[in-house]
Amino acid sequence: MAQSARIVAISHLGDFKLRLTFSDHRVRDLDFDLTLQGGIFEELRDPELFNRVTIDEFTGTLCWPNGVDLDPDVLHGDFEPSHGPGPHVLADSVVLNKSQE
Repeated sequence: MAQSARIVAISHLGDFKLRLTFSDHRVRDLDFDLTLQGGIFEELRDPELFNRVTIDEFTGTLCWPNGVDLDPDVLHGDFEPSHGPGPHVLADSVVLNKSQE
């Protein structure tokens, strides 16, 4: 069984928007505005904290210093969130490298 795609790069697009690049070359621009509601997620509405997002090396997903991490399969678009709204997809594409053309 092949391993699921994991996040390999993050770019900030302003506000609560991020561009995620996955190990399978999928690139998704996501808006997390509606996702950041309630409980520990509400803390991420602070732009300074939101912008401190990193990639967890073990799980290959987004994580923040306050302990929030998100399911990489949901971010990749393979599954719906188990509860609450997921991020809004602004763009979704696959970038081919030279060996895939």
